[in-house]
Amino acid sequence: MKLLTRTLFALFLLAFTLALIVAGNYVTLPTHNTTATHFDTIVVLGTPAKLDGTPSPEQRERVLEGVREYKAGVAPHIIMTGGPAHNSFVEAHTMAQFAAAQGVPASDILEESQAQNTVQNIYYSAQIMHEHSWSSAEVVSSPYHLGRTSLILNTFDITQPALSVGWHTHASRWPDEYNIGHKIVLYSVEAWRCLQLRIRGFPPSRFLPGAATAR
Repeated sequence: MKLLTRTLFALFLLAFTLALIVAGNYVTLPTHNTTATHFDTIVVLGTPAKLDGTPSPEQRERVLEGVREYKAGVAPHIIMTGGPAHNSFVEAHTMAQFAAAQGVPASDILEESQAQNTVQNIYYSAQIMHEHSWSSAEVVSSPYHLGRTSLILNTFDITQPALSVGWHTHASRWPDEYNIGHKIVLYSVEAWRCLQLRIRGFPPSRFLPGAATAR
């Protein structure tokens, strides 16, 4: 019985220590590389639409936050980013249509419709920014997604200096449809992924050439 108790205590201690390491890594991730409060553009990261083509809860909240920031004067433009990564609907287009329905002039909305993941969201958005001679962006995404987003942006600063921009991440609101359990699961999975990325780095690709570490 004593051996079982000691074993269970050791396992609990190990799990608690691991949880502290994962959480500690997550809360120390960078959130910006500039202290600016106004930017050339807002970049709203894509996430899939519903199967009927209407905005999903997270897509809706990301766009609404981008629209709020735009109307608050944070930036004069919005880049909606994301291709048909998980279904047949182009995320950027669905998001752009929704933003226009919220009163954002179509002339102030740009669509990046190629990206298949967050790394590509950043890569193609940065290309659009440089084409317009824009050098700073507020990057909007779901609360749990900002850690990995920051790691990607920080890695771009190191491995893609020609595409590097001044950036600051900004959280959208949680969808009302998500309960506390859903939020905990999303945060836990992302925190674990961020720890792995910080240790192993991103695999090299044409989007992140030479990427080995996420510093």
